[in-house]
Amino acid sequence: MHQYIGGERRAGSTGESFDVLDPSTDEVLESVTLAGPDDVDTAVASAKAAYAEWSRATPVERAAVLTRAAALLDERAEELAQLESRQAGKPIRLAREFDVPGTVDNTAFFGAAARRLDGMASGEYSGDHTSSIRREPIGVVGSIAPWNYPLQMAAWKVLPAIAAGNTIVLKPAEITPLTALPFAEAFTEAGAPPGVVNVVTGTGPVAGEHLVAHRDVAMTSFTGSTAVGRRVMATAAATGKRVHLELGGKAPLVVFDDADLEAAVHGAVAANLINAGQDCTAAARAIVHRSVYDEFVRGVADLYAEVRMGPTADPATDLGPLSSRAHLAKVAGMVDRARAYAKVVCGGAPPTGELARGCYLEPAVVTDVPLDSEIWRDEVFGPVLVVVPFDDDDKAIRLANDTEFGLAASAWTRDTYRAGRASREIEAGCVWVNDHIPIISEMPHGGYKSSGFGKDMSAYSFDEYTNVKHVMHDITGVAHKPWHRTIFTLPGQG
Repeated sequence: MHQYIGGERRAGSTGESFDVLDPSTDEVLESVTLAGPDDVDTAVASAKAAYAEWSRATPVERAAVLTRAAALLDERAEELAQLESRQAGKPIRLAREFDVPGTVDNTAFFGAAARRLDGMASGEYSGDHTSSIRREPIGVVGSIAPWNYPLQMAAWKVLPAIAAGNTIVLKPAEITPLTALPFAEAFTEAGAPPGVVNVVTGTGPVAGEHLVAHRDVAMTSFTGSTAVGRRVMATAAATGKRVHLELGGKAPLVVFDDADLEAAVHGAVAANLINAGQDCTAAARAIVHRSVYDEFVRGVADLYAEVRMGPTADPATDLGPLSSRAHLAKVAGMVDRARAYAKVVCGGAPPTGELARGCYLEPAVVTDVPLDSEIWRDEVFGPVLVVVPFDDDDKAIRLANDTEFGLAASAWTRDTYRAGRASREIEAGCVWVNDHIPIISEMPHGGYKSSGFGKDMSAYSFDEYTNVKHVMHDITGVAHKPWHRTIFTLPGQG
């Protein structure tokens, strides 16, 4: 039963199934019955029916549900970590220490944030009227989550939507749907009316497109590739619904000549290899001052040699597999093609032995790349770091912005003025200084340019999931307002 509609598990109605694989072994975890248009229609109807009650719940009532759900998820942390590790190929340490705690914290944050949807202070801005701002929910939200962070991305979609009073139909990626289901169940168990959170497990072209195009869906939120995001936007345009997109990335990591080089090397390795590089914010392009370039390249390659690939269930494992055979072929193919025009310093090939059963790839460092090559310009989404040198700060900023993407970036320097310039001039939704990757629930996440628009996490995400209504009250009691004379005049008036 891999659909969650109206507060209960159901089987998909298509009669078709999809095998969810453990990418560390290529073994089948579960066979999922897929949702079709009829299941989407049922889920949307369920969300629409629940909206009347949930949208009128008080902020404290919604907050109580989210707070209880956070406690329930925390109680099930190990179960969720094991399931997330197996379906997504995450090392269990990453799932235990990042994915699941982050999800629990996000849920707790929105439990608190639900109680204060801020607007401009009430006041007499016109002089004879009192103006106030209402934030109101939009309606039924139809969201599509990606496969790289199945649990956290489900949370990023569901939490601000329901905290603001909306109801939601979530479609997880068909290859990683398993943690979205207990996540949704936690809200029903915590007291949300049936239908507030629904999950349909199906393919993008069938269930996903029908959800985005549905006339009773008032908004869609999508996280995934830029190409698919543009298709989502085009589909949503047919019904004029609001769209929130978090798309691809090609994050630069800029290392100036005064940087703490050891910190930059360690930061680059951590930021490139998180989730096997399958992270839109992962450091993908290291832009390094020529004076420290060779030492940086050697340092990263040496540290990559120490990274432990292994079974995802082993707490000692640092680097897990890529998500699927198809994605492994895509990433390895990009590195192989780069060998013809660049230098692959290390890695870029699948390992031999026992790990060959899974979708593993040795982490790669690529140098001497032409700036019009695919390895520099296109999103690799794997454990591959491309390194280029620069000679002056102007060139560093130009190289950092030499991409259609703009999700995240980092600058490594001891100079506060350089750091300030980088944070101002690099075109990205998040710029870290002397670090790369950390996120917190209180701060927003979202991109510039082809990385999409709108924010996940933080109170800023409510801007995506609410309508802002201006309410204006006359305070004079005067029947004939002075401004009426601009339209008509009464007898005796000049």
